[in-house]
Amino acid sequence: MARSSGVLEFAVLGLLHDSPMHGYELRKRIGSELGTFRAYSYGSLYPALKTMTKDGLIEADDFSGVGRRSKIVYTLTADGKDRFQELISQSGPASWEDEAFGVHLAFFARTNKDVRLRILEGRRSRLEERLDTLRTSLRNASARVDNYTLALQEHGLESVEREVRWLNELIATERDGSPSSRRTKASSDAPAKFEK
Repeated sequence: MARSSGVLEFAVLGLLHDSPMHGYELRKRIGSELGTFRAYSYGSLYPALKTMTKDGLIEADDFSGVGRRSKIVYTLTADGKDRFQELISQSGPASWEDEAFGVHLAFFARTNKDVRLRILEGRRSRLEERLDTLRTSLRNASARVDNYTLALQEHGLESVEREVRWLNELIATERDGSPSSRRTKASSDAPAKFEK
């Protein structure tokens, strides 16, 4: 399965872990809970749902309401729950990449602390490598590019530096076990939202 499809599978299984949903609701929640940058088209979502149904990870039930069009509601199967547990425990290099990292982070409330730390530290390491590349590129390009291109490159550098600082805070919080004041509300909401 392609990386993008794997991330979509992970997101769908995680969301269906909470409750059954139809495709429109799944797409909406992927956008709202995993970030608007995770907006998948129906052209991506429905083939993924069809594949997951065929693979026995989810079930599709057709429900018709009075005076309404029928909706297909997707439910997680036992195999789907097992697959979600397998995906949530992965902490290797693929989980540090931009898209996969965001989905992993969205399900951290269900993730083992050691796995969370490995993912956060791996992501930080990946971004520190990116910082080195960006700094070198910026030094080399500053004399050759116009001010707008230079400003764009500086913005990219600042964004990565900001994410590294944020990761350092998350890692420190994971290690000492106490939520930072900024994360207290979000952290206290997360378990209630995801636990059954």
